[in-house]
Amino acid sequence: MKLVHWISTGGLAALAAATAYAQQAQPRPQVSPQARPTPRMTIPVSALLPATTKLFDSLVAQNKMPGIVGAFGVGEGPTLFPAAGKISDDPNAPAAGPDSLWRVYSMSKPITGMSAMMLVEDGKLNLDDPVSKYIPAFKDMKVATSPDTSLATRPATRPITIRNLLTHTAGLGYTIVTKGPLLKEYERLGILPLSVSAAMEEKMRPVRPKSLEEFANRVATLPLIAEPGTKWSYSIGLDVMGRVIEVASGMSFERFVQTRLFDPLKMRSSFWQVPQSEVGRLATNYAFVGDTRTPLDPAANSVFLQKPSFPYGGAGLVMSARDYDRFLHMIQDGGTLDGVRVMKPETIALATSNLLPAGVMFGGVGGGTGGTQGSNMGFGAGGSVVLADTPNGPGKGTYAWGGAAGTIAWVDPAKHSRGNVMVNYFPADRIPLRQQVVAALLQDAARLRR
Repeated sequence: MKLVHWISTGGLAALAAATAYAQQAQPRPQVSPQARPTPRMTIPVSALLPATTKLFDSLVAQNKMPGIVGAFGVGEGPTLFPAAGKISDDPNAPAAGPDSLWRVYSMSKPITGMSAMMLVEDGKLNLDDPVSKYIPAFKDMKVATSPDTSLATRPATRPITIRNLLTHTAGLGYTIVTKGPLLKEYERLGILPLSVSAAMEEKMRPVRPKSLEEFANRVATLPLIAEPGTKWSYSIGLDVMGRVIEVASGMSFERFVQTRLFDPLKMRSSFWQVPQSEVGRLATNYAFVGDTRTPLDPAANSVFLQKPSFPYGGAGLVMSARDYDRFLHMIQDGGTLDGVRVMKPETIALATSNLLPAGVMFGGVGGGTGGTQGSNMGFGAGGSVVLADTPNGPGKGTYAWGGAAGTIAWVDPAKHSRGNVMVNYFPADRIPLRQQVVAALLQDAARLRR
């Protein structure tokens, strides 16, 4: 898989020019107190983005998914929300749209990463602080000498730092990639910071820690898979970062994210626990076995209607395409949205730069985990970062990640462009959505330039 989920400057500029006059807000009843009304279009999205609309329609018509919605924007022009299908296979399910709710899983990581960078800006964190400054249990870590086959260890020779947590270089494991006896230890101690379905939650909740503090302290008892700062390995680092944020800020992790990010940016459809009043907007998550699609987490009794054991900074959020667009728009604009500043431009520039320790490379992760693959990449605060401008591709500093249920997102601060796509099914790489979406958007851009 190549890293092609990007839009060229000219292409998105053309989209922006074509849509600058296309949206005019029209009064209409609010669908939900939590949802922003969608402005009506004087020109339909299907006329502005015919190839993208055709792609979305075909994916639903071919029964690849029940529904899909995208959010694409350039500069301060209106965001376009092409959509097709419904939020579930139920006959009476609502249409997928900008305010539908989707499990974003690992796309929670950039939210946590930017939250941590706010504390760096505040002077309450330093990228090269040892994590033990905030969580003393991490002071004397051990490294597994053969992590795939044994629990034998040796003392670590360097501390885990804040930088390491943000960039998956702490040496921490992850149940989706860890193997052997170390995986069994993660499972025994309940180091399972994600929700999948109500049935699976019944088994996981009794062994899972009941707070971020307990979670982090348990993690510190486990052997590392590598010396801190020496290897990129997908991990629970952003989940541990949630506890660091609590200690450094003096407030709960979820309150920090709500008061410093969601509230100022008017992200009213972002939840660790979906309120019962909003269940009508929640998509069902599916699992594919071959070509058979089966409801894994139906909206009506979704595990995301339950309060989680603690907020999972690496995989815990349910969000709308509109909300994620507002988050990306803030990054695109250097920390400000609608006149409200939540971060300084230099903090955004740092967060979307290559923060990997010297000598460490990022080669990508499998599409099934929701991550990205390709060359010319480093890693920033919770997301991949493009290291140099690419002709007809991403600009330097383009920051991106994806989610295990198929969601994708990117923002190119230099080119002032952004996009996200929301779907919900496992495995995420069943369909080459990144490549298909970009190809369609480039077709639309080429048509607009003619």
